[in-house]
Amino acid sequence: MIQIPRGTQDILPGTVEKWQWIEQTAKEVCRTYNYSEIRTPIFEHTELFQRGVGDTTDIVQKEMYTFEDRGGRSLTLRPEGTASVVRSYVENKMYGDPNQPVKLFYTGPMFRYERPQAGRFRQFVQFGVEAIGSEDPAIDAEVISIVMTIFKKLGLKNIQLVINSLGDKESRLAHREALIQHFKPRIGEFCADCQNRLDKNPLRILDCKKDRDHELMKTAPSILDYLTEPSRKFFDKVQFYLKELGIEFIVDPTLVRGLDYYHHTAFEVMSNAEGFGAITTLCGGGRYNGLVQDLGGPEMPGIGFAFSIERLLQALEAEKVELSVERGLDCFLVSLGEEAKDYSVKLLQELRHAGIRADKDYQDRKMKAQLKQADRLGARFAAILGEDELKKQVVVLKQMETGEQREVPIDRLVSELKEI
Repeated sequence: MIQIPRGTQDILPGTVEKWQWIEQTAKEVCRTYNYSEIRTPIFEHTELFQRGVGDTTDIVQKEMYTFEDRGGRSLTLRPEGTASVVRSYVENKMYGDPNQPVKLFYTGPMFRYERPQAGRFRQFVQFGVEAIGSEDPAIDAEVISIVMTIFKKLGLKNIQLVINSLGDKESRLAHREALIQHFKPRIGEFCADCQNRLDKNPLRILDCKKDRDHELMKTAPSILDYLTEPSRKFFDKVQFYLKELGIEFIVDPTLVRGLDYYHHTAFEVMSNAEGFGAITTLCGGGRYNGLVQDLGGPEMPGIGFAFSIERLLQALEAEKVELSVERGLDCFLVSLGEEAKDYSVKLLQELRHAGIRADKDYQDRKMKAQLKQADRLGARFAAILGEDELKKQVVVLKQMETGEQREVPIDRLVSELKEI
């Protein structure tokens, strides 16, 4: 028997409705903020992620699904969404649009070769937002507001917004030198990845999961102590706007994002729900000034976030949130006898074309078995049609919950159900 690949999942009926509800809620929130949907390819040229995500990241070094096509080109299944969106922004010259910033959202599968665990898969679905073309710190607050609104609309209560500033280029260079001086004397005590990062990107040491409890981590220089005056003013303004929007947050100077393109604002939304797990991050994002330019476009700033729907479902389950998903049918057609069965095919189509969720028996069951099936499918009504009803041109409309039933003219069934 061929089984599903490790780190993937089948999303079956009964569960897929929850996914649809989450995606629809997120899309509706984005539209109220004037964000439009973008769809990009599932695979891209490998160079896009090497340049856009960064050669020193775990994603590029260890986790990408990369292959060579028949033309000898190196392609990669996308491990994240931002690089693809920015590539599309540059390639389609969206920077020339008079309406700036360009506000986009996306949803779709991403791929990372990592150890599968609860809420983490090798194929996972991300929902993300990007706002490209504005240096106004108010857009940072707006983007953060979107994800907080989505989570609250879905019913999450035990969440915490954590923010930090990674500063501008000058701030990062000063902080980089301080980190090297801090870790260098004892770098031999750290894992091989951290040793490689020391000279390439020491900020990434702070994001190490293996050595996070090392004493040097707790005393590492804070980026906030190295912010230039413009960077400090920018970060202060972001905090001001978040307070104006009534969004609670805490500042964590140790927060770094795992991708090289982040500058200035970085943020994560954590779940504090009991039983959610040791890794509490639900959503991550930040500002990526310079990424558009790195991918061949003009110097345009951007900010965005992304969250995994799998992780979000896990958080909803931990908080015991019941999603208001629609289940069941409006009407199940019970047909008895050959003529009624033939007639029910056309009647079923009329119901469906009128927007009524309907189905019928296809197994030649007896009436009792058909009514049981209607009940299993969660039908609100059963419309019973036999030879006698067909002669009288009526159906017996039965309300499944109460058992109450009455005759309704066949040509009035659609309008009757729509009224109800």
